[in-house]
Amino acid sequence: MRAVEVKKGIYWVGAIDWELTEFHGYLTQRGSTYNAYLIIDEKIVLVDTVKSHLTDELISRIKTIIDPSKIDIIISNHTEMDHSGSIPAIMKYCPNAEIVCSPMGEKGLKKHFDTTSWKFRVVNTGDKINIGKRDLSFILMQMVHWPDSMATYCLQEKLLMPNDIFGQHMASYERFVDEDRFDVVMEEAKKYFANILLPYSRQSQDAVSQIEKLDLDMIAPSHGLIWRGDDVKKILKAYDKWDSNICENKAVIVYDTMWGSTKEMAMSIYKAFEAKNINVEIKCLKKTHISDIMTDVLDAKYICVGSPTLNNTMMPTVASFLYYMKGLRPQNRIGIAFGSYGWGGQSLNEIEKVFEFLKYQTLDTIKFEYIPRKDDLEKMTKDLKNKLG
Repeated sequence: MRAVEVKKGIYWVGAIDWELTEFHGYLTQRGSTYNAYLIIDEKIVLVDTVKSHLTDELISRIKTIIDPSKIDIIISNHTEMDHSGSIPAIMKYCPNAEIVCSPMGEKGLKKHFDTTSWKFRVVNTGDKINIGKRDLSFILMQMVHWPDSMATYCLQEKLLMPNDIFGQHMASYERFVDEDRFDVVMEEAKKYFANILLPYSRQSQDAVSQIEKLDLDMIAPSHGLIWRGDDVKKILKAYDKWDSNICENKAVIVYDTMWGSTKEMAMSIYKAFEAKNINVEIKCLKKTHISDIMTDVLDAKYICVGSPTLNNTMMPTVASFLYYMKGLRPQNRIGIAFGSYGWGGQSLNEIEKVFEFLKYQTLDTIKFEYIPRKDDLEKMTKDLKNKLG
């Protein structure tokens, strides 16, 4: 297995998960990587590890550089097992290695593994460790996206290893963003933020504000490709926008349908936004996964959700989307509920309750009993167009 030198004497030794298709409830159609970094200095440092089933890949790459028994320090930036899962196996090679982690990281690792013989060194923001020619310092990033999360910074190399933040789920032979298609990498970075970090945007914003003060020319996250050069500024700028919940004048229409009436309503709503020259996308939940929809929701001002009534409530697909979005908590949106029904119409109340929980400004709910006629749909488009200003 090939290790990749990302800085002089610093190597990527992670693992590529080509077959990963789902992670934390969202689709990872491009797989992922679990990035670990080996620093060769007077003290040998391993920053993060990989999922346990890919341990052999990690160890194989380390062995192309050094004997794993020579590792002096293992830095655990994040306890989650896609990053800590191989620590027990590594510790068998170097039982005297020191585990460096945050205060909550120590607690988390002790809950996950048998750490009886492990030597812990707990660090806080601003703490430094000299490993020879290099100094490593740390930034605690609590709740980005776990309580234990932290970043490791090497001043001499202008290198930040921040674990999950700035990551993307992408399996790639290449290691740097500038070696791949930038638009694809940014799409995956956006999807990662929308589905993992969005509920913690305030904490992420605090972390980014600290990171922007650093002298940086490379950000090496724990998933996906490494940002270097001008791409560092581009991802920081993107995070400034995403963390701030800044929306574009854009609409996303999300719906499911039984007999086609709610679909016809969705198309009429589409026409209203189109008539106002507002960028609009329409997503049928039978065809598009909720995690891909959240990527579009991330910067959309208008969230339109439609469902017919089934068994006195929403369609299961709509309920799944709404409760997924409820957990991710995008803020400062305008909600529009719509749908057809036969007699009860309870689905619309359920949609409205989620909008209310999220504290969205709402426009009037749009509903039709059974099948809307052509003139009904035309009037719906006209009325909504007028409400959009």
